[in-house]
Amino acid sequence: MESQFKKRSTVNDDLIADVGSGGLGCCGWLLVILSGLFTCLLFPFTIWFCIKIVQEYERAVIFRLGRITDRKAKGPGIFFVLPCTDSFVKVDLRTVSFDIPPQEILTKDSVTVSVDGVVYFRVSDPISSVAKVSNADISTRLLAQTTLRNVLGTKNLSELLSDREGISHSMQASLDEATDPWGIKVERVEIKDVKLPHQLQRAMAAEAEATREARAKVIAAEGEMNASRALKEASLVISESPSGLQLRYLQTLTTIAAEKNSTIIFPLPMDVISHFMKK
Repeated sequence: MESQFKKRSTVNDDLIADVGSGGLGCCGWLLVILSGLFTCLLFPFTIWFCIKIVQEYERAVIFRLGRITDRKAKGPGIFFVLPCTDSFVKVDLRTVSFDIPPQEILTKDSVTVSVDGVVYFRVSDPISSVAKVSNADISTRLLAQTTLRNVLGTKNLSELLSDREGISHSMQASLDEATDPWGIKVERVEIKDVKLPHQLQRAMAAEAEATREARAKVIAAEGEMNASRALKEASLVISESPSGLQLRYLQTLTTIAAEKNSTIIFPLPMDVISHFMKK
């Protein structure tokens, strides 16, 4: 693996060294001189073929007889090319966004989910994006799909649902590192949606409902326990003062009478009933 990486780095260094070296050879320079003479002889007409314009958000990579003429792309504004020997490729530097198609992924805990996302990237090095990859846009799109599968395949379902921001940063770092030799800068990666199987959704909903019911029962039991303690304390206070029980009776009657009821149940003290029972 290390040898392959070194070999790839050597190839990239050779490509960079070839850029702007100007090794056209004798025949190449002869063609360039002839093109320049042709341009000078037909100057009023050839000026329209020599002047080119690129926008503020564009750069032009110029090829002279198939070789890149300079280490730096031209633009924005006006630049000159020689007819017949020079050609150029326009590169857009604006940020491009694209959707990652939904991917069927098997998580670390063997759950199949469907995940899609969105990637934002831009061209940071126009020369590398033209000379080192045939189509930087398509290559970045395909690499984003495989990176999404590789990163999410190492995550559990709980991590996938709760740590989307961390997964996005991990994907961005992996994509940015892989596309850096192509002159591509990955600015942002976001996970859009995680689709679970319907059976798993029903199972998770049932589990959440059972958890809520258990929590409600615990809260109700705690309320009953607190109420019984309060009643016990109230009974101890009333037992210390018998007149307090009579006041409680009167308060209960006042509450019942306020509701405009036709039947009022009047509680009698137990000591009065016991007195009659003895007789």
